[in-house]
Amino acid sequence: MRDYPRIFHDAFSGTAAVGGFAGASVFFAIRYGFARGLFSNEAGLGSAPLAYAYAESDHPGRQGFYGIFEVFWDTIVICTITGIAVVVTGAWTTGYSSTQLAMEAFTRTYGVWAAIFLGVALMLFAYTTILTWSFYGENTFIYFMCEKAKIMSPKVASYLYRLIWLPPLVLAAVLGREYLGALWDLADTLNGLMAIPNLIAIVVLAPVAVKLLKDFYSRYLAEISEAIAANKGIARGLSASLLLAKHAWLTLSKRK
Repeated sequence: MRDYPRIFHDAFSGTAAVGGFAGASVFFAIRYGFARGLFSNEAGLGSAPLAYAYAESDHPGRQGFYGIFEVFWDTIVICTITGIAVVVTGAWTTGYSSTQLAMEAFTRTYGVWAAIFLGVALMLFAYTTILTWSFYGENTFIYFMCEKAKIMSPKVASYLYRLIWLPPLVLAAVLGREYLGALWDLADTLNGLMAIPNLIAIVVLAPVAVKLLKDFYSRYLAEISEAIAANKGIARGLSASLLLAKHAWLTLSKRK
């Protein structure tokens, strides 16, 4: 009983406040990191297979490696370049966020043309994103209504989905600035609801994926070896070219 006052004393001390602030900071960093990461690469959402299913490929394993490369390039390369630009240029001190922060970073280095380029790129990315998610949603809606429920024809299901899909786009464009926080929270929630069943399916289907991966390696190991050998040959050729260029430069320097 004598130690109870110490519990309340330490709970409201400066150390506890600092610890709580640090814990909340880490929580929000992880929370928004995961959320924006999902928007960036869609890893784990189960959306990309809808596009890969229409691709022509000689093996599912090859499509899987395409998906891995897509996530690596988008997250590790593109996002890292953007983050470095934000830190190096000092744009992170402005208090901006999202696209405005990236525009500020590149504008500080490349001038007003960077903002124009990023604005056009953003418009194109937004438009293609709308088309892509419309394609995903329409195909799943048709599958559910026509193949599973069997309550309408594919043509009717397609038109119905487009009528449902278009009005929220207009509302989001008009009211986006006023309700931006609420829209982001809604999108994060819906992404989480998509990810949960897909991640469960990934765990269940993991043995199938491992089996396909082994089959892919056994079939195309010779092809991979040839590609590695070819890359080594290219590397040797580049090294020889650099040595020749260096020798020529040294020769010209001595003559001068």
